[in-house]
Amino acid sequence: MKITVTRDVFKLAQVFTISRGSRTEAKVLTVRVEDGGHVGLGECVPYARYDETLESVTAEIEGLPERFSRADLQDLLPAGAARNAVDCALWDLEAKQAGKPVWELAGLPAPGPEITAYTLSLAAPEEMQKQAAQNAHRPLLKIKLGTPEDMPRLEAVRAGAPEARIIIDANEGWSAEVYAELAPHLVRLGVELVEQPLPAGEDAALIGMERPVPVCADESCHDLATLPGLRGKYDVVNIKLDKTGGLTEALKLRAAALAEGYQVMVGCMVGSSLAMAPATLLAQGALVTDLDGPLLLAEDRDTPLLFDDAGVHPPSPALWG
Repeated sequence: MKITVTRDVFKLAQVFTISRGSRTEAKVLTVRVEDGGHVGLGECVPYARYDETLESVTAEIEGLPERFSRADLQDLLPAGAARNAVDCALWDLEAKQAGKPVWELAGLPAPGPEITAYTLSLAAPEEMQKQAAQNAHRPLLKIKLGTPEDMPRLEAVRAGAPEARIIIDANEGWSAEVYAELAPHLVRLGVELVEQPLPAGEDAALIGMERPVPVCADESCHDLATLPGLRGKYDVVNIKLDKTGGLTEALKLRAAALAEGYQVMVGCMVGSSLAMAPATLLAQGALVTDLDGPLLLAEDRDTPLLFDDAGVHPPSPALWG
């Protein structure tokens, strides 16, 4: 078995800003696993918030032994971007070796399209209203917030897209006091979900707090081991493959979260269609699907995912799975 890691850069359609900073391109790692004449592909997006860099993740992958199974991988690497890319590449490899799609190998029902959120970049209120108006035809908009000037932005987006469903992502940018103050306004403006309002290390303040809008754990939820720590704080968990360390762990986390009464959101980092492809299987029936990474790009893989009025479609075998 041969594993190779390459760096790929995809230009964004426009500058993308969240409370932590801005970017003009998506830098990803592509993993190829070759075995017996078959090639499996996977992609990950190293994330500085989790102390990951392109270099550190590459080193993790290149440090793997010459041969191992997907089951072995779960112990060889921790949850995170490196394990994700390899895990998804191994799923793709197994599908090609078996001549069956990944959903069938995983014992899942045949997947279909899912409506995905479309993310508006953080900007001045007038610019966000313009973005909202340009994308008002989309059924679900996601707003990046997490600053002291959030209410004017939220009001502007609602004015620009009066009919769209809205969810917001505070990216750990609020305090408990700010969230409590904003909550009635979120209800008034029809916000359906609030993603990670408080810093992951300070989210105990959510216990016992009234949550008129469902609160979703993102930075506080990584893999199955982090699920017990969410009890009493959150209503929804955001499952991302780059956090769980691949589809294998993500499927376990989804099953466990649903069994414990959580709703599920399936999210992504800003990556190409290859990164989103495995997540389309995970997103089947999710409360919220947020797999808009390719929609934010000016360029994509040669066989990209299909996005249309029905949502994001499962990948063709030429892309993955």
